[in-house]
Amino acid sequence: MASEMLRIATAGSVDDGKSTLIGRLLYETKSIFEDQLESIERTSEKRGDEQTDLALLTDGLRAEREQGITIDVAHRYFATPKRKFVIADTPGHIQYTRNMVTGASNANLALLLVDARKGVLEQTRRHALLSSLLRVPHLVLCVNKMDLVDYDQGIYDEIREEFTQFAARLEITDLGFVPISALEGDNVVTRSPNMPWFEGQPLLGHLEDVHIASDRNLVDNRFPVQYVIRPQSAEQRDYRGFAGTVVGGIFKPGDEVMALPSRRRSRIAGIDTPTGSVAQAFPPMAVTLLLEDEIDVSRGDMLCRPSNQPTANQTFEAMLCWFDETSSLRTDIPYQLKHTTKWVAAEVEALRYQLDVDTLHRDLEAGTLEVNDIGRVAIHTSSPLFFDTYRLNRTTGSFILVDPATNLTVAAGMIIGAAGEPAGETAAAVAEAPVATNITFHPSKLTREERWGALGTRGATIWLTGLSGSGKSTIATAVEHTLISAPVPQPAFVLDGDNLRHGLNANLGFSDSDRAENVRRVGEVARILAEAGTVSLVSLVSPFRADRDRVRAIHEEAGIPFYEVFVDTPLEECERRDPKGLYAKARAGEITDLTGVGSPYEAPSAPDLVTDPDLEIAVRQVIGLLE
Repeated sequence: MASEMLRIATAGSVDDGKSTLIGRLLYETKSIFEDQLESIERTSEKRGDEQTDLALLTDGLRAEREQGITIDVAHRYFATPKRKFVIADTPGHIQYTRNMVTGASNANLALLLVDARKGVLEQTRRHALLSSLLRVPHLVLCVNKMDLVDYDQGIYDEIREEFTQFAARLEITDLGFVPISALEGDNVVTRSPNMPWFEGQPLLGHLEDVHIASDRNLVDNRFPVQYVIRPQSAEQRDYRGFAGTVVGGIFKPGDEVMALPSRRRSRIAGIDTPTGSVAQAFPPMAVTLLLEDEIDVSRGDMLCRPSNQPTANQTFEAMLCWFDETSSLRTDIPYQLKHTTKWVAAEVEALRYQLDVDTLHRDLEAGTLEVNDIGRVAIHTSSPLFFDTYRLNRTTGSFILVDPATNLTVAAGMIIGAAGEPAGETAAAVAEAPVATNITFHPSKLTREERWGALGTRGATIWLTGLSGSGKSTIATAVEHTLISAPVPQPAFVLDGDNLRHGLNANLGFSDSDRAENVRRVGEVARILAEAGTVSLVSLVSPFRADRDRVRAIHEEAGIPFYEVFVDTPLEECERRDPKGLYAKARAGEITDLTGVGSPYEAPSAPDLVTDPDLEIAVRQVIGLLE
């Protein structure tokens, strides 16, 4: 089996050591040739460097070597027995923010470097925001140059705490920290004896083990057609295939598909690749689909499931990053817009606001976007696009704008939703929801120790997440009964998602923003119950990691135990059970946003517990967390 590929983007401020870190990884994994090493050794000696400058392995431009900075995006490849890697060395200068956007647009993981002497800077926050906006699933903050601060744990802890507070305002689903010295090699490949206080993995070990398989959208079938293949040869006179890259879902022979925009249906007759036919195709495979029927499909069309279609609309809202330094955003000229494999004419109807990446403030008075600016816009296209939100699919939710007068790519965008939809915005664009100011918080007169001591119990929240039908409520109810009926009873209460939508959350729907608010409310209720000495047993699909991580954060801030329990029942088994008949309705097209079918589910990256399929064992496992 081919080893898995991890795409990495590096980011950080100027001279934080990104190129040196990449050079160190290449050197330690023996991914450079002897003549390359000899060349940079000679160059380092000519420049008077005290030791070999591994940054020269990526700083290929003369201007970069002369200035000791990175300007262009350099891609380097290396591998270990566990995994293959593609790493993009992106610039740290403010004026090259656009380069960072291009480098991170397809990344699975972002490496954000911080100079231990300088701490979290403006560019650190800027690149963290960009990583969040670009929905990079995993982010690792590398506190570099620890050798220059005598490997001081206090400095590392201070930087970690400051960045954690900032990251809590963003949508970062998986955040890790590693203290390193790229120059000396500390904690890059092996554990450093200079930092015995750090108990985590070295950086390379983390990169090898980070789980990325669940980052792909395998629910929503999306196949933008790149090219129609008609060999017209004697051997294959009737061959007609549709070539492209699978950007969502899993396609198999026999599956029914719909072609957009014609809405004609057919079934997959076969799936071809350069090495032969395959039994299934999934992201990011490049394949040729053969259909049973002769229907009209052309470049720019999209194949999907009839019961799970993308949004079709000519007007939508998007976050836009402006690239071009020779022009600014205008609302009175036509642009060319490229979305997947389709080109259409487009106009920017309005600039809603410009986003300040430092304060996350929205400037509603902004009149345009200049190079490296980010803002929310409304766009109208000459013909309908078939898109998903960027949060749902990074490929079908993104696009570029090209100025037809210069043929320059002037901007890249991330779709929030169709105009008028209550779709949730990505990252920090929603960070400024109105908050009441003329209110005062009244803390309890009892301390938690006094309350829990008097009751003889300790509160906690156990958050059970998983697909509908996975067994969350069954486990939660059994744990509740076991705790309350124990010889020394422990107060416990099940907060079931369906029950809460009959009361507390009756006004919420199932858009991304409503799902986030649903989780937030339940999390606050669970925290209050736990504060009172009750074990809150939350049974909630809660599909997005960022929402669950926010609930964990409010518990940790309050000092209340929080345990994330993943009820990892496969989708096929959940569908077989289908206790509420939801999957049947979703497959029939009656429900369009069921998690696992019409909406994605982001599995926990590091749950406190993955339950056993056997109910009795699962109950003992959950109760074991409290012990």
